Parts: sequence; C-alpha cells; structure tokens
Amino acid sequence: MPEHARRLRLDSPDATCGLAQTLAPRLGPGDALLLAGPVGAGKTHFARCLIRALTTPGEEVPSPTFTLVQTYAAPAAEIWHADLYRLTDPAEIVELGLAEAFESAIALVEWPDRLADMAPASALHLDFAHGTAPDPRPLTLRWSDPGWTTRLADLGARADA
Repeated sequence: MPEHARRLRLDSPDATCGLAQTLAPRLGPGDALLLAGPVGAGKTHFARCLIRALTTPGEEVPSPTFTLVQTYAAPAAEIWHADLYRLTDPAEIVELGLAEAFESAIALVEWPDRLADMAPASALHLDFAHGTAPDPRPLTLRWSDPGWTTRLADLGARADA
C-alpha cells in the first residue's frame, strides 16, 4: 500500500494536547498509534492528553517507562500505553501481551522501533521532532491504511504548506 503523510506544526504543549483531543474520538478497538521521536519531543505529553480525552480529564497518567505498559478503561476500548525504550528483544512484546492489544485495544506505543516487524500495518505513525526556538515543533503523521485518510482529512488546516 502507498504511504501517505501529513506534516503539522505544534506551536505549544497546548497545541500538542489539542491534536490529541481531536484524534481521541476518532479512535477505536484495534487502532495503534506509534509515537516516535527523541526524548523530550512530546510523545508522552501527547499520550497523556489522548488518554485523558478518552477517559476523564483528571485521570492520572504516569509514564510507563519502568512498568513498560499502563492500561486504562475507556468507553470505546481499553487503552494500552507502552513505552518500549527499555526493551532489548522484540520477543518481550509477546510477553507483554501487546500483540493482542493491537487487535482489541487502542494502543499507544512510544519507541515503536523496538517492535521490529511486529508493528501493525494499519498503524498511524506520529514522528515527533524538536523545534528550533522560536519555531514550532514539527510532527509528521504517516499511514498506509486508507481508513486514516478519511479520519485525518480535516487536520489539513493545521498542516504545513
């Protein structure tokens, strides 16, 4: 399948949160968001905002850096937030149960390069990067599954030219 991409500019942490809140109601069981980028680029902030949008605004959302996975109950589907930074072997993904989560939950995966060939083909890739002050942070959304094209169509107003 051909890959599609959309580039956005995130002017602030609030803009990052706004994007997460915009995407949240468009997600359902079996959706995977693969959050890539360097430390401090906004991956965890985005995930926290998205989880709060799908659960409750006051939901405590700790980083799963040491637990590897945090799960949350939500009306649409269970949410799995995984931070794979400390993974050393893709076989550990099976042990975590992440393969099953890709089928039935909304999965947010930080450091998706650790998935190797286990990344879902239908995933939405979000590539976060640091901006150079005072420029906004660039974000590239990439997907192959045509379903994302429809779900992301109205994000065009926020896209770079």
